[in-house]
Amino acid sequence: MNLIKLPALSPKMRRAYWSLGMTTLTLETEPIAIMVSVTEDDLIVDLSDGRRISVPLAWYPRLAYATTAERKNFELLGDGYAIEFPDLDEHIGMDGLLAGRQSGESRASLDKWLSNRKAK
Repeated sequence: MNLIKLPALSPKMRRAYWSLGMTTLTLETEPIAIMVSVTEDDLIVDLSDGRRISVPLAWYPRLAYATTAERKNFELLGDGYAIEFPDLDEHIGMDGLLAGRQSGESRASLDKWLSNRKAK
């Protein structure tokens, strides 16, 4: 992967940037999943408002390590506010997906989960 090095902000730009304060995302409507598919590389979610979100499986290591059958076994929770993959003990909320939040699982936790899978 090629990374682009961005220039440092000038002191004037830094003051202007930070003076804006923290912003908060306010959603007009709650994001609702209506369809989910998982490919070899991506998690793809269609939302009720017509948007399609696609993120790499690398964001969710348990999905990346899952079998095709485990990836196909999911439930939409509630009215579609989250996706649950019960075989993987993986829960992905639509708010987090839209915010670009990757799995917060620690490496130690993932290693333990992988070890338990091998033992079965």
